[in-house]
Amino acid sequence: MRCIKWVFVVCLCVIAGGCMGASTIANTEQAVFLKSHLEEKDKPGKAITLSAVGDILIHDRVYEAAETEDGYDFEPMLKDMKPYMEDATITFANQETMIGGEELGLSGYPAFNSPVEIGEELKDSGVDIVSIANNHSLDRGEEAIQESIKHWKDIDMTYIGAYKDEEDASDIRVLETDEDISIGFLAYTYGTNGISVPDGKDFLLNYIDESQIKKDIAEAQKKADVVVLSLHFGEEYKTMPNEEQENLVQMAADGDVDIVLGHHPHVLQPMEWVEGKNGHETFAIYSLGNFFSGQDELDRQIGGILHLTIREYNDKITVTDPEFMPTFVDIEDDYKMQPMYELSNDVLNKSDKHYKQTKEHMSQWLDDVEFVED
Repeated sequence: MRCIKWVFVVCLCVIAGGCMGASTIANTEQAVFLKSHLEEKDKPGKAITLSAVGDILIHDRVYEAAETEDGYDFEPMLKDMKPYMEDATITFANQETMIGGEELGLSGYPAFNSPVEIGEELKDSGVDIVSIANNHSLDRGEEAIQESIKHWKDIDMTYIGAYKDEEDASDIRVLETDEDISIGFLAYTYGTNGISVPDGKDFLLNYIDESQIKKDIAEAQKKADVVVLSLHFGEEYKTMPNEEQENLVQMAADGDVDIVLGHHPHVLQPMEWVEGKNGHETFAIYSLGNFFSGQDELDRQIGGILHLTIREYNDKITVTDPEFMPTFVDIEDDYKMQPMYELSNDVLNKSDKHYKQTKEHMSQWLDDVEFVED
């Protein structure tokens, strides 16, 4: 019926064309203008992209494989990841180990301290911001945190979750972009393996505390167009989120947080859109898994690069177009990383099967994710 009505109207206009006056022509021109204006208003506006990777966990066997006469060179291990990490406007990483450097004595599990060169390589690979709030933050005490912060500052890398002093801790990190879309970042950890911050230095590290997180979210929303919440939570080696993770993500959605980036389990956990009490849609990935580490179990060698678009649409900022590229650390080839879709059976037996299972696992709650394969 709708089509017949429109044909009838058009026919009447044609029949009446001979007696159309100037006012009718003017009205027609106005209608064309209004239609064009509405179409223009409905077009997407400016946009930026955000990428995120999971745990950078530098075991002693990893930095030993990277050792050279002049220091430590991680570039051969990460070079195949660089194009995908550089591709985004902003790239986030969870730097699980402090980069206190050789002066403090390098160490692996269980009390990590990594070469400063891993920070430099992340910077060179396109990483713009690192979370340093995790269960290994206090492995080597306050000194390692302070030395790490010094090195992050030296290479102009934004860090979140652990801080130099009260003033540093009160400064919510907001990254501005050329597209005039700003992103505020917050980071917290569930704990620090039983090690406490020194007395009077609560500023040193952000622990998960719902009341404080809510306050920080509200403050970040005053300063930024988009808020990203980094949470070090969950159970190690569990492929699905637990109730605490789900509750914290729901809290974030209820507070209109835009993106939640989860890490700590060292294995991948699914992604989903979570609706808040106000109808706000929050994108959440419960665990980004290991990105670059020395762990040798298969599920801990598999990680990924998350890619999101943040777009202005009808004067509203919206997170859209989730993409994910599974990655693999080849422990037999000096911890070289590769996109999982490129793996051969020589590198990983039944690689196609494992790749398919990874995609199915990550997309089980999210039907609009695209997997990057070029």
